[in-house]
Amino acid sequence: MDAHGDVAEMTKIAIGTLLATCCALGAWAADVRAKADVTCKPAATKLEYDCIIKLTNARTGEPLKDVTLTMGADMPSMPAAHNVRPVKAEAGAEAGTYQARIQLEMLGDWALRLDLSGAVRDRVIATLRFEADRVAAPPPAAPKTPPRHRH
Repeated sequence: MDAHGDVAEMTKIAIGTLLATCCALGAWAADVRAKADVTCKPAATKLEYDCIIKLTNARTGEPLKDVTLTMGADMPSMPAAHNVRPVKAEAGAEAGTYQARIQLEMLGDWALRLDLSGAVRDRVIATLRFEADRVAAPPPAAPKTPPRHRH
């Protein structure tokens, strides 16, 4: 083989290695699942809440940094009737910590929709009960009892 053929063969090998590496990295990023710990508190304006979101790798517990995070909200009890336009969260001082202010339409249980893009692509839903003076986890759903049969 001549020098030109050697260069062409080496170029093919280098491109193949690069593609394999990129595909492996893409598969790794796709395998990362996010876990979100969300805490919110009332802001000065009625129905506005300041939220802190801590994102971690669900498998390893490592903080998820270098992601773009948007947060929207839907009211599960009234689908499509009450939803909040997503807002972009800002990175906090700690790795994997983000903050956002959300304006709700009314008090009650809201499903926060956390969309991650960038280094990790994922969606996490966190449901919280928003009240005038505090935010807490919603109460557990009552167990469904089977209907009684009458003869």
